[in-house]
Amino acid sequence: MNRWLVLLFLMGWGNAAFARELPSFEGLTEPKQRVGFSSQVEGILEDVKVERGDRVTRGQILARLKSGVEVASVRLAQARVEYGQRKSLRNQELYKKQLISIHDKDELETEIQLAQLQLVEAQERLALRTIRSTVDGVVVSRQGSPGEYVGEEPFLTVAQINPLNVELVIPVEFFGTIREGMDVHVVLDDPVGGSHPAKVVIVDQMIDAASGTFGVRVELPNPKLNLPAGLKCHVVF
Repeated sequence: MNRWLVLLFLMGWGNAAFARELPSFEGLTEPKQRVGFSSQVEGILEDVKVERGDRVTRGQILARLKSGVEVASVRLAQARVEYGQRKSLRNQELYKKQLISIHDKDELETEIQLAQLQLVEAQERLALRTIRSTVDGVVVSRQGSPGEYVGEEPFLTVAQINPLNVELVIPVEFFGTIREGMDVHVVLDDPVGGSHPAKVVIVDQMIDAASGTFGVRVELPNPKLNLPAGLKCHVVF
């Protein structure tokens, strides 16, 4: 019995020592994603509201296309709806007095519904000429300027840097010792420096046979957007 206790103790001590000896691994802070913004419709840029380095929030307007025709279409459709509504009120009184038929009343109501649908369509066409950010992040490139023609090709790129990703390449000997959800610390190189809490979010389940490694992704919270992407770091387990 004593021999088994000693053996179990040594095995437990060995595992703990191995966990303590898990080395730090070098990595690089990267944006969670890069989003290139283009226009869903072709047109001429009227205004670009951001510059490289600007912080943007989800839903913020980045740029607008010239939209004089679309604005006029919305106003025209709105006027038709309002006219139809006024006409409907008058005809309701006429219908109560049996001065118009049910057919005339239904026809007018259909015209109002069609006018309302045309208004929605005009508003959607106008909205397509406004480019909004879909993420919180930082503008990393801008190619378009007012007066330039844009279409499907991205003219603005926004990097989402909250959170940051740190991609690690780990030797296969540590496979099974690193798990999703593990708390770690990311030690950033100068000039930022400091140790920052992070978490393992992805552990690849496929090993690269040629290099004898597997991939791990660490997620580093960056709510103040004060930690840059592209900085070397070490992840301490």
